[in-house]
Amino acid sequence: MERNGAHNGQVFLTLVFFIGGIVAIVGLLIAFYAASSADTGYGVAASASAESAATAGVEDALLRLDRNGSFSNTSGYTVTSGSSTATVTVNNPLPPTTPATILSVATVSGHTKKISVVISENATTGQVNIVSWTEIQ
Repeated sequence: MERNGAHNGQVFLTLVFFIGGIVAIVGLLIAFYAASSADTGYGVAASASAESAATAGVEDALLRLDRNGSFSNTSGYTVTSGSSTATVTVNNPLPPTTPATILSVATVSGHTKKISVVISENATTGQVNIVSWTEIQ
C-alpha cells in the first residue's frame, strides 16, 4: 500500500507541474499579445499625428503662397499643429513661372511623415494649382 501512495503523489506532482507550465505559457502569451497590441496602437496614433502635422505644414505654405505668389523659404520654418510640429520648406523660383515645391516634414515619437507638393501659379488669374501631392514616407 505504501508504494501505491508514493506513486500517486508522484503522478499528482507531475500533473501539477504540467498544468502549471501550461498556465504559465498561456499567461506569457497573453501578456506578450497585450504589450504588442498596445505598442502597435501607439505607433498608429503617432504616425497619424505626424501625417496630420505634415499636412498642416503644406496647407500653411499653400495659404502663404496664395497670399504672396513670390513667397519662398528654402531654409525652412516651423508650423505647429496641436502638440506636433512640421518643418516646411518652399522652393519658389522667381519669377514664379515654373512650378514651386513645398516639402513638409513632421516627426512624432520616431514616426516621420514627409509630404511633397508641386504647385503652379496661373499667370493670368494668380490662382495656385496643385500639380502633385506625394507622401514620401
